[in-house]
Amino acid sequence: MNLEIWTHVLTFVAGLSFSLFGMQLMSGGLEQLSGGMLERTLERATSNRFAAIALGAGVTAVVQSSSATTVMVVGFVNSGIMRLEQVVGIIMGANIGTTITSWLLSLTGLSGDSFILWLLNPSTFSPILALVGIVLMLFSQKERRQITGRVLLSFALLMFGMSVMGDSVKPLADSPTFANLLVMFRNPILGVLVGAVFTGIIQSSAATVGVLIALAAALSGSDSPITYGVALPIVLGSNIGTCVTALISCIGAGKNARRSAMVHLYFNTIGTILFLVVFYALNAIFRFEFINYGVSEFGIALIHTVFNVLATIVFLPMPNLLCRLAEITIPDKSKNREKAAIRPIDERLLATPSVAVEVCARSVAEMMETAKQTALNAIALTKNYTSKLCDSVSEGEKLLDKYEDMLATYMVKLSTKQLPESDAEEINHMLHVIGDCERIGDHSLNMLESANEMHKNGLRFSDAANTELDVIRNALSDIITLSFTSYAERDLQGAKRVEPLEDVIDALQESIRDRHISRLQEGKCTIRLGFVLNDMLTNMERISDHCSNIAVCLLQKHDSYSAHSFMENVKHGDSDEFDKAFVEYKTEYSLPREK
Repeated sequence: MNLEIWTHVLTFVAGLSFSLFGMQLMSGGLEQLSGGMLERTLERATSNRFAAIALGAGVTAVVQSSSATTVMVVGFVNSGIMRLEQVVGIIMGANIGTTITSWLLSLTGLSGDSFILWLLNPSTFSPILALVGIVLMLFSQKERRQITGRVLLSFALLMFGMSVMGDSVKPLADSPTFANLLVMFRNPILGVLVGAVFTGIIQSSAATVGVLIALAAALSGSDSPITYGVALPIVLGSNIGTCVTALISCIGAGKNARRSAMVHLYFNTIGTILFLVVFYALNAIFRFEFINYGVSEFGIALIHTVFNVLATIVFLPMPNLLCRLAEITIPDKSKNREKAAIRPIDERLLATPSVAVEVCARSVAEMMETAKQTALNAIALTKNYTSKLCDSVSEGEKLLDKYEDMLATYMVKLSTKQLPESDAEEINHMLHVIGDCERIGDHSLNMLESANEMHKNGLRFSDAANTELDVIRNALSDIITLSFTSYAERDLQGAKRVEPLEDVIDALQESIRDRHISRLQEGKCTIRLGFVLNDMLTNMERISDHCSNIAVCLLQKHDSYSAHSFMENVKHGDSDEFDKAFVEYKTEYSLPREK
């Protein structure tokens, strides 16, 4: 092989590298633009096969990668968000959706004297997209426009790589060695293997199809060595090779996640075998002449689309077959497996950061519900002691510790990814919220210990002290419900009423302490009970502080305040709304007059 051929080969590799890099950048940029839409869209997948196929196709068309969609699905299944039965339709749709990329790449085959055809050719509009993209990236101050610019530039880079690959192959058109090499791929089995192995290495069926399109464009003509007989098995093999990404991603995952990857593999493998058997059986009978014709760019895209649509039609009436095959391949080792207390977030979702942010928000909501119930149980425990309430508070606190450890670790990893500013801020707020929830669990446990001490030693507060505690218990229950509900429902008006109530609780605990000292001086109470009361009041006041922090986190999302400046503005600014709410709560939660 002389130096000139080596130069062409290296140029081809450079073009392939540009295309792969552009494809990856474009996929990541589109995923960022979509935000949490992808996760919310996939969540709508039900047992309705047609809806699932449409969702899978739509999401894949957005991210331009069936592998990305499949990895997301594996992550959802492993996190317990989706069931295995929901996966089948989405995977079918993902295989159809990925053919959109093939049609975009096939636009390189447009030619003619028409202005419309000239305008639609990527060689015409790609430079324009690149210019617009770089202008948006360099001069726009809005993050969304910068991401849009990155998508446009990455698409232009993808098309540039396609052009480089095509130009590098043109000089090889007259090479007998190159022609003989391509003729070898007319063997269907060899063609499928080449397509599968090449796609498995680069982990993108769209890239494999793109290489074929570049070759077809460079060696165009009826006598082109890139015939339908060469292209067809390679395209089919690329669909098998793209399963490698999901198979690798499910290593170490739960059985249902591994089954999801196997569903993807079985769909493409069985579909390829059936397609080849039927096609070549018909060819043996009818002798398709077109199989020896040079394939066009649009012909390759058509093969890719027809295969995936036909495979979907074949499996559509029997989706349970794929699930059953996956279950046979990966059987249940234990029928009585204990269910995990919390669902870990699958690290595979880190590949789609915006989706991971949405899943984190779901887990934070679950943690908040646990914190809310734990705190309310602890409050109830200080009035009516039961072993059931004790167990629920203790278990809730342990669960909150696990949530905090799992979510904080995951979100720290997530924060290192390339995220839109809005997602980065969301992670920062969620980290604060889970910290507050964990501390609420700690203070609830402290209240449990105080209740245990009273129960163990037969201690009882006086009637006057119990009446006063009822007031602060009611106020604390109110602020817990108000702050957590406001955060969950994004209720800004409700969140603004948390801080006035927190001030009222501060005043209540001070007044109750003063009254206890008076009773102590009069000999109506004991020092030992005083210590228990003081611990309870301290923990109640701290819980209300953390409720205030949660409300402030919500308000900060919608206003450009830091926590400190927000509190200064609310408490010391001209706020009639705050003052009115404070007076209402002070009236509602007033202590009875001392006798």
